[in-house]
Amino acid sequence: MRASVLREIGGPFSVEQIDLAPVPSGSIRVRLAASGVCRSDLSVVRGVIPQAFPTVLGHEGAGVVVEVGDAVTAVTAGDHVILSCVAPCRVCAACLRGEIELCEHGMDHAFGPAYATSASGGEVYAAFGLGTFAEETVVPASAAVVIDREFPLDLASLIGCGVVTGVGAVLRSARVAPGETVAVIGCGGVGLSAVQGARVAGAARIIAVDTVASKLDRAVKAGATDVVDAGASEPIDAVRALTAGAGVDHAVEVVGLSATILQAYGMARRGGTVTIVGAGSFDDMVSISAMQLMADAKTVRGCVYGATDPARDFPVLLDLARRGAIDLEQLVTQRIDLDELDEAFTAMDAGSVARSLVVFE
Repeated sequence: MRASVLREIGGPFSVEQIDLAPVPSGSIRVRLAASGVCRSDLSVVRGVIPQAFPTVLGHEGAGVVVEVGDAVTAVTAGDHVILSCVAPCRVCAACLRGEIELCEHGMDHAFGPAYATSASGGEVYAAFGLGTFAEETVVPASAAVVIDREFPLDLASLIGCGVVTGVGAVLRSARVAPGETVAVIGCGGVGLSAVQGARVAGAARIIAVDTVASKLDRAVKAGATDVVDAGASEPIDAVRALTAGAGVDHAVEVVGLSATILQAYGMARRGGTVTIVGAGSFDDMVSISAMQLMADAKTVRGCVYGATDPARDFPVLLDLARRGAIDLEQLVTQRIDLDELDEAFTAMDAGSVARSLVVFE
């Protein structure tokens, strides 16, 4: 089968023939219909997120189950599924607390052995344990959520990372209440999903912050009531000016840089909440004074995978999409083939796309 293989940090991608390993007893083989191109994949390309090479990237996918392992009972061949990069065990302390996204074994598959071999020789690893930039993949059965076969698989794939992370950050992590104010910093695929989540939550004012005009235009279509061009004005001052000087109830950071995290902190009102969604680098440190932390009484929290449970929340998001409460098609800027990934990452880096979607069928 075809897969887009990244052999070293910095790329480029090469479309190769690979052979998947046999399906283990607790796993399934899935024929991919589509895969979104996420900024976390770009972080692997740049070496910010560690990964064994050569690797097949992609972790935002949906497809059809073609084979199941001996021990699998909840999924059958022919099922349509959305893949999750978290494969929860359901029995560890985090899972029993209801913090499924923090499962102690939820990412074991991402750091396991190679999942395939290249026709040209050598082992190949699946990034994030999914490797959805390929026509097929093998994943733990717990990393798949069965969905209605009538729902379009290309749009369903977006729910697997960008949508569940952005909407979940607002509804499950920040828990935005009707009438509250929200600022979203970074209006790519995840940020636009956060804007839509704030709209679903009934936020009275949703302020989108970015440096790219086209992203701000898309944010307005997604439900932003106001926009701030962070390249043209001081963003903290601009957000505070829109909130009578007080700041927002919730600031959601979807970039993953210390500079924008500090902006989010500055935009939140005293006693407000700062939710950090962006995946930054290990050596990018954030410095906030001890006096500020005490006197501002703000809550600063990280948010992993939207603080969601895939089995619970994927169906909820599908229902919201069916009813038009969230617009998945709006997130798709372009549909591409495997051999166009280099260009897709360039476009993402330039900020000219919300989501590129690799479509297999």
